[in-house]
Amino acid sequence: MFVGGPMDGRVLPVLVGPTGRPPKYYEIPVPDPDGGEPVVHVYRLEAVAGSGRLALPRGWRYVHLPEGRPRSGPMWPWRGRGA
Repeated sequence: MFVGGPMDGRVLPVLVGPTGRPPKYYEIPVPDPDGGEPVVHVYRLEAVAGSGRLALPRGWRYVHLPEGRPRSGPMWPWRGRGA
């Protein structure tokens, strides 16, 4: 159970794809203790700040997105904001 904040500093293994890169978004479902809908914590892969002239990333880390996963795809004017 995650009490106090998402993940609370825990480290989980992340499956990588055939290219060896981890997924861009990682979702962790947390079951509700009362039997309701599980809460899904969403994390986005982000490059750690690089150094030097090329500014290559030093590594990668997951950053918590409290608002959830952003919508993907084009924003069509006829779909509206809630669709």
